[in-house]
Amino acid sequence: MITIVDYQMGNLRSVQKAIERVGGEARISSDPREIATAEKLVLPGVGAFGDAMTELRRRDLVTAIADFVATERPFLGICLGLQLLFERGFEHGEHEGLGILGGDVVRFELPRTMKVPHMGWNTITKTTQGPILDEIADGSHFYFVHSYFVRPTDPSIVAMTCDYGGSFCAAVRRGNLMATQFHPEKSQADGLKLLAAFNKIAATTEGSIQ
Repeated sequence: MITIVDYQMGNLRSVQKAIERVGGEARISSDPREIATAEKLVLPGVGAFGDAMTELRRRDLVTAIADFVATERPFLGICLGLQLLFERGFEHGEHEGLGILGGDVVRFELPRTMKVPHMGWNTITKTTQGPILDEIADGSHFYFVHSYFVRPTDPSIVAMTCDYGGSFCAAVRRGNLMATQFHPEKSQADGLKLLAAFNKIAATTEGSIQ
C-alpha cells in the first residue's frame, strides 16, 4: 500500500489513479499516524512553498514525514513535494522547509523571451543510476509546471537534470528517497514507468531503494 499525503495542495486523485494504473494500491491520508507508519509514501504538491509548509504544520505532518524518511522506507516527492524537502524556499519571502535535504528553492531568472513558469514537456538527462532510474532512458520526456527549482547543497543527490535557459535539478535521489520536479502522473508512458518502478521496489523491499 502506498500512502499519499493529503494537505490540500496536490493532485491527489490524479496521483492515486496513476499508481493504480500501474498495478499499485494507494490511499490518501492526512492522519499523521498513518503517514509515519506507512509502507511507502508519496508527497505530492501544487502551489506556493510557504502555504504548503503552513498546511503541513497545521496538520502535524512535518514530524510524521521526517520520521518516515528516517526509517529508510521508500519515499517519492512530486513537484512541490520535491521542493518542500529542502531547507529554505524563496517564494514570496523566505520560508523554512522540511530540512530533510540541504539546499534552497529559488526562482528562475531568465531572459524575457523565456516564459516563467516553465510549463510543458521537456527532456531529462540522468546523472546517476538506481532501480527506479533504470527504467528511464536519457532524453525521456516529462511534464513540468513550475516557477522555482531546487539547488541542492550536495550535488551527489542530483538524479536528473533538465535544461530551461540553463541546466537545473529535475530529480534527486538519496537512498530510499526519490523526488522529481516534474509530474510523473501527467507524463504518460515515461511517467508511468517511473511510478511502476517505484511501486515494484516498494512492494518487494523492506528498506532502502538503493
